[in-house]
Amino acid sequence: MTEFDGDVVIITGGASGIGRATASLLHSRGARVVIADVNGPAADELAAELGEGALAVQVDVSDSASVQHLITTTVEQLGRLDVLCNNAGFGFRGNVTTIAEADWDRLMSVNVRGVFLCSKYAMPHLAATGTGRIVNTSSYTSLVGIADRAAYVASKGAVTALTRAMALDHVAEGVRVNAVAPGTIDSPYFGTMIAEADNPGELLDELNGRAPMRRMGQPEEIAEAIAWLASSRSTFATGSILTIDGGSSAW
Repeated sequence: MTEFDGDVVIITGGASGIGRATASLLHSRGARVVIADVNGPAADELAAELGEGALAVQVDVSDSASVQHLITTTVEQLGRLDVLCNNAGFGFRGNVTTIAEADWDRLMSVNVRGVFLCSKYAMPHLAATGTGRIVNTSSYTSLVGIADRAAYVASKGAVTALTRAMALDHVAEGVRVNAVAPGTIDSPYFGTMIAEADNPGELLDELNGRAPMRRMGQPEEIAEAIAWLASSRSTFATGSILTIDGGSSAW
């Protein structure tokens, strides 16, 4: 018997970064994982790497039809749905005077609408199990803010608030809804940003300096937190925001 013995888990944004680490960890602990990502080839590659018990589905979480296809495919092929990890998201620099309206709308459509749509269509299947779980990926910036990331911070504030609202709305159905709030994570997103920077070393120092621990977190460290919230070890947790940020929000 393993911790997630046969549980079916959808991880959006599952092909890279925190999502990839989460899919790999939960699969190693007995879950059947659905790697849901807008990058279909990357999802296919990870599913092939993990082997039996891993399914790749290309999805645009901002699109209702695409999300419904994800949920339907999961239930038809794997028979049930026990856990939804709403992890897909992205960010960019800018404040309210510099961000283009189209860019704002696109970020909100993925980071917030995506959580809404995936939760909306997954909820009946999660409730049917009597022990359904949703784990959203928020951010420590939803608690303390950060300069020049207005759209991202606003979107993660919405995810944090939505997590608590869903927890209250669906507790009677046996569905627990929690969120993990990571700090700055050593992910492909930041890897690309560093590589393209005019002064990569200076940017790396800046990113490491965001936390009192003086380093970025690793995707595997956040995956462990997601695994706990998704497991039977956290049965009294709902509406919780688990902050894993190297101390950044303590400043």
